[in-house]
Amino acid sequence: MTVHNLSENHSILNRFVAEIRNKNIQGDKIRFRKNIERIGSVMAYEISKTLNYKLEEVETPLGISSVFLPTDSIVLATILRAGLPFHLGFLEIFDGAENAFVSASRQYNEHHTSFKIVVEYLSSPSIEGKTVLIVDPMLATGGSLDLSYKTLLARGTPSVLHVACIVASKQGIEVAKKSLPEEKTTIWAAAIDPYLNEEAYIVPGLGDAGDLAYGKKM
Repeated sequence: MTVHNLSENHSILNRFVAEIRNKNIQGDKIRFRKNIERIGSVMAYEISKTLNYKLEEVETPLGISSVFLPTDSIVLATILRAGLPFHLGFLEIFDGAENAFVSASRQYNEHHTSFKIVVEYLSSPSIEGKTVLIVDPMLATGGSLDLSYKTLLARGTPSVLHVACIVASKQGIEVAKKSLPEEKTTIWAAAIDPYLNEEAYIVPGLGDAGDLAYGKKM
């Protein structure tokens, strides 16, 4: 399994990530969501470099142009709800992709001292033999990713799997390495942080991406 830490390369992506982390900027929900969307577009472009391409001819008003075009059948699979603006960024680049949505979220106990991951909704086309991109801003414990992938398998088995997240923990990446098919999975992260705190939030992280984008939930 290959892991790409895009923060190791200097690019404009770093500024977008810095802004969504910055507690003095996070209160601007429109800016927060837009930065997540822009991060999605940049990461989609990076992933596009790894796709399969075929030489095709395009007729212009003055002649014929030859160009390599991607041939992958792509399904963008987003984990709700924090993944919605991230999804839009990917869709801006992969505008012909099919779309899947999984609602995987933490369900806490009465005292908010522990939680389990619950999937309440799946909307997906067939993913059989396709290139699937699971996009979720935060890869913390890896539990949501693992359960979301297993839920998507009800719609088939992908030939290639890309996991895209904005901030990942080292622990979450290790869980992903054990739970996802090693030979066909690539993980893309805009940043990788060192650990999780006692509440299983990434540190330094950025907080709860869903709450920051859409407000607190019950």
